[in-house]
Amino acid sequence: MGNGVFTQNVIAIIWDFDKTLTPAYMQAPLFRRFEVDEQTFWSESNKLNDFYHKRGVHNVSKDTLYLNHMLTYVREGIFKGLTNSLLFDLGSEIDFYRGLPNLFEELRHCVENNEDFARHGVTIEHYIVSTGLRRMIEGSRIAPYVDGIWACEFVEGTGKPHYLDPGQKELFDQSSPGYITDVAYVIDNTTKTRALFEINKGSNKHPEIMVNSTLTPENRRVPFQNMIYIADGPSDIPAFSIVNQYGGRTFAVYEPRDLNQFRQVNRLQQENRVQGIGEANYEGGSLTAFWITDAVDQIATKIVEGRQAALRQSVGRTPRHLVPQVGTTMGKLEITGSKKTSRGGAKPIADKDAK
Repeated sequence: MGNGVFTQNVIAIIWDFDKTLTPAYMQAPLFRRFEVDEQTFWSESNKLNDFYHKRGVHNVSKDTLYLNHMLTYVREGIFKGLTNSLLFDLGSEIDFYRGLPNLFEELRHCVENNEDFARHGVTIEHYIVSTGLRRMIEGSRIAPYVDGIWACEFVEGTGKPHYLDPGQKELFDQSSPGYITDVAYVIDNTTKTRALFEINKGSNKHPEIMVNSTLTPENRRVPFQNMIYIADGPSDIPAFSIVNQYGGRTFAVYEPRDLNQFRQVNRLQQENRVQGIGEANYEGGSLTAFWITDAVDQIATKIVEGRQAALRQSVGRTPRHLVPQVGTTMGKLEITGSKKTSRGGAKPIADKDAK
């Protein structure tokens, strides 16, 4: 059915993390472990932009300033000995909103238990695209339900000059101080869109496909119309825009009973930046769970209808035996009831029963 490389029967649900899946920032367990005042850290981080501008720096990446500030805390001995392993362990202390991670599996079951969806191989994949820390997400309770994570990462130690020289193979390992020293990978609010295109084209599953490769729509693994993007606010507008533009679904959540957050996402909906909004409550029966479940059902139904139409077009109509009937034309012989006349110009043939 179709000439595409992929069957395009995957539904991708893409989640922001902080304040979307969690009521607090994921770094909260880190601050508790080292007895650091969370408000002080974030206040310092948020004011670094002005701090650097006053010192002659013209362009600052605001979304990743906190990563460098974390490294400053490590160097100053406040986050003494902070490692990727410890970040992973601290991930187990992250709290999630009600209904999680159960909803992730429930959505999969909704598809698996539908005979039509299952027959056409429709599946669900969950992805997290976050400006937070990958190692903490990997250590959290939600990680086993996730098919892929885009988030920031640190390295412990760097390659020293000449570390590639013959006889210096161990130099990189020996240079590791045993704690995080540099930023290895960054996701910010703009580059989240890159992750969307990686999912769209399939480069996350097939490394031989580059994200900048030119692929026609029918050759992309997950069409944008098969995507649902869920986040909590204005910082995700670039990602919302991409998904909306290409026919996907977008939904914004807000902290339950928080009027200011409600107004924030309500404004997004009024400006047509998202298609729906709801409380960050993912329990069965909640508006948010209903909206997401219904979006999955609609997308899956559309996938099935498309595949059935492609099947009909590919197979064509089944040939049938033709049965001659009085008054119809069959080949070159015209049946008129009392006489049989050849269209080739031969004389009429007498009918014995004709009177």
